[in-house]
Amino acid sequence: MTRRLITLSKESVMYSFDPDLNPVAFAQPGDLLEVNTMDALGGQVRSEEDLVTSIDFNKVNPATGPIYVMNAEPGDALVVRILKIETADKGFVITAPGAGVLTSLVKQAKTRTCYVRGDYVEFLGFKVPAWRMIGVIGVASKEKPPTGTPGKHGGNLDTKFITEGATVYLPVIYRGGLLGIGDLHAVMAHGEACVAACEVEGKVLVEIDLLKNTAPLWPVVEYKDSTYILVSTDNINNSLEVATDVSVRVLSTALGIEWHDAYMLTSLSIDLGISQLVDPKKTAWARIPKYILGSMDVIKALAELRKNQELWL
Repeated sequence: MTRRLITLSKESVMYSFDPDLNPVAFAQPGDLLEVNTMDALGGQVRSEEDLVTSIDFNKVNPATGPIYVMNAEPGDALVVRILKIETADKGFVITAPGAGVLTSLVKQAKTRTCYVRGDYVEFLGFKVPAWRMIGVIGVASKEKPPTGTPGKHGGNLDTKFITEGATVYLPVIYRGGLLGIGDLHAVMAHGEACVAACEVEGKVLVEIDLLKNTAPLWPVVEYKDSTYILVSTDNINNSLEVATDVSVRVLSTALGIEWHDAYMLTSLSIDLGISQLVDPKKTAWARIPKYILGSMDVIKALAELRKNQELWL
């Protein structure tokens, strides 16, 4: 079968992962998608005079999609290999009262320009190493969540490891998956403290694939020598606790070891971290190194947990 290249316009936007939305494109496993995206502010901020307090919040966090993947059935894993990320040469960082981690300390809305110059981003004269990444990637869910909210379907995961060379695994909940991608960042630190990254327009080249009957319990990212399980709940402590619990269960299931032994092995080898602290749900990650367990073994264990409905929330 010939692999196709399908190009999607940034005007093909969606604002929720709603299974009732009409697809803007149809793809086969193995196809390449060139996904053009708006920035997270919906193109409404064009200068430092444009403040986030004056924009239409119904148009923030647009994703390009939905994309219907042929033969994707509920219970499958949708595989998205990120081959290339290109961004505009200028973006914006914003904050406002009530925004970010330090909500009570922000006294004014403010916008700053960030300039993307090859391998670094210039901000107020500081050269920050560029780290191009996808903020929003997800599939349709029965809750019809806004694109700005993360969860088991993916969504606004704001996780640095969703970058060039990574592979994202998402659970197919509705036929076709209905994939959406958006919210590119030229650089973002873990936590996304002020509520924004260097928000940029751009385009992403991805390859689509399927793993039948292998939907993971939570979104998974394979990047370099590690596999990351991404957990999003209403508060970060709970997200970290769930990520730990799931990791222990994965090790116990995949390695065939007793729960307490898996718990101790987790303490020795599984890093825990924070993706973002500023979205409606907070995202934490657990990193399982491949010297402990390969990515496919992690995903199969998560699929088994999902089938057994071992949901700990």
